[in-house]
Amino acid sequence: MAFLTTFAHDTWVILNESAPYVLLGFFVAALVKTFVPDDFVVRHLGKESWSSVFKASILGVPLPLCSCGVIPAATGLRKQGASRGATTAFLISTPETGADSIAVTWALLDPVMTIMRPLAAFVTASVAGLLANVIPEKKSEAPAFETIFPMAEKPAPHTHDSHDNCSCSDSDAGCGCSSGCGCHSTTEEMKSTPLAKRFKGGMEFAFGEMLSDIGVWLLGGILVAGLIGALIPDGFFTEMLGGEWTSLLVMLVFGVPLYVCATASTPIAASLALKGLSPGAALVFLLAGPATNAATIAVVSRVLGKKAVSIYLGSIAICSLGLGWLTNKIYASLGMDITSWVRETHIDEVTPFSIVCVVVLLALVFRSLRKKHVH
Repeated sequence: MAFLTTFAHDTWVILNESAPYVLLGFFVAALVKTFVPDDFVVRHLGKESWSSVFKASILGVPLPLCSCGVIPAATGLRKQGASRGATTAFLISTPETGADSIAVTWALLDPVMTIMRPLAAFVTASVAGLLANVIPEKKSEAPAFETIFPMAEKPAPHTHDSHDNCSCSDSDAGCGCSSGCGCHSTTEEMKSTPLAKRFKGGMEFAFGEMLSDIGVWLLGGILVAGLIGALIPDGFFTEMLGGEWTSLLVMLVFGVPLYVCATASTPIAASLALKGLSPGAALVFLLAGPATNAATIAVVSRVLGKKAVSIYLGSIAICSLGLGWLTNKIYASLGMDITSWVRETHIDEVTPFSIVCVVVLLALVFRSLRKKHVH
């Protein structure tokens, strides 16, 4: 009975703390979809240069794509003509962080980690992309012109009706979710479409497709966080993984095979931190978990080649460990205790506003599940 009480309490508190920021993150994702056309991304990633790698790393940070939705997007970028390095960088920075996960990081962790997480994603993606560009490209095979997502041979203008009623199947997306397979916008189409209609489309994407893709994973992550709070005693990681590098390596091994999106990984990392996990080890988990899974590795091998897989995994592993170590040093230099870094900012409080946000979030998730079941 004590276990169930603790589990229910921790889950409810985490849900209340994260719900307002999750909704805020989805709203920001809607704004990105509203104002950033798909072909803008393609134009800036199509050159074989270090600048395209940095652009891919930067553009991938706020983009509203989960670890599954980034697969068809990256495949389309590669077929569109993006360099191997830019594609690799995009594959890493996009799932490791995003507008929604950054907002949840602020809610459940602290301001320092909120800054370190996207910065670390950019560095990791850039290193991997620059190394991937070293692999010689086969110039003989020119990539076919396709849209950013590999659904069609050519981008065709959308009428207002088709934009309002666009849909796709999971098979069209090439992955187990619908993210990345909605209507695609070019700069010309965006200029000719009224702002209100574009905003409506962005809201439908963020609170429809995107929420459908990661909503269940987010709730699952919150439930796992509640279980961690109920099962693992305080100070567990400090006692069991006292060595700094030991905790970093354990989180790397734990995160690499785990299939978890950036948003869902955040409450898990917060719960682990409350049990004594250092901020550096938490960052390793936040980087390695979302960026590495069987589906992504398979796509990297098929689209970029087997050598790119080694660069992809090696860069994530080495950069995660190095940045995790650096993060611990930053916290120490700021005079923050790395064994209780979340406790000082963790707000164990439920307010009427947070309850409303929880109800709205759960209603949206269940609505998306109902739509999936109906279709």
